[in-house]
Amino acid sequence: MRFSMDSNMQFPLVELSLNQGETVFIQRGSMVYHTPNVTLNTQLNASGSGLGRFVKAVGRSMVSGESTFITQAVAQSDNGYLALAPDAPGQVIPLQLGEKQYRLNDGAFLALDGTAYYTMERQSVGKALFGGQGGFFVMTTQGQGTLLANAFGSIKKLELHNQEVTIDNAHVVAWSQSLNYHVHLENGFWQSIGTGEGVVNTFQGTGEVYVQSLNLQTFAGSLSKFIPRSS
Repeated sequence: MRFSMDSNMQFPLVELSLNQGETVFIQRGSMVYHTPNVTLNTQLNASGSGLGRFVKAVGRSMVSGESTFITQAVAQSDNGYLALAPDAPGQVIPLQLGEKQYRLNDGAFLALDGTAYYTMERQSVGKALFGGQGGFFVMTTQGQGTLLANAFGSIKKLELHNQEVTIDNAHVVAWSQSLNYHVHLENGFWQSIGTGEGVVNTFQGTGEVYVQSLNLQTFAGSLSKFIPRSS
């Protein structure tokens, strides 16, 4: 999978170039356009077969917020093109998979090279109840290839070298699997109410954390005051 982004666009589309037989998994609903030699197929977002596979996909969707289905794009001949756009306006970055593997926050997945794949890793009950990191499951990458991650706003890469950092949970995009992480309330329940800081994620160790400049939850809250409500 090769990709390009038009630097003249403030919120650029991502155009993928595929040769015959190449496949890519994309976020459901992200396709903007494609050439006739690219075929889109809908698949259940789970392993297995038959009814068990369907039940597994639906169950995963209910507890993690992930779509029951995933879209696979396949090039039937060389020079196939496919353009994607994320749900929210913001930056798109490539993550090279191989020696490095990552975990992704909700909504950060845009596309994945067909030579790589991901699984949904079950989290502890405590992490899941605090939310913001995929509910009871979090997306974890495996294999070799390229993953495209998107954000709301711009993305900043933080590199940790046997260090610790605490980040507002809603600003986390992706992080290295080599890092330990702990989802919790900032300074306890009452302090969190007083400071306005809620759920945070503390990362420890050596690896990378990608953070987004904007908070979608805060932005949605600022818009809600302008939305008329029925009396």
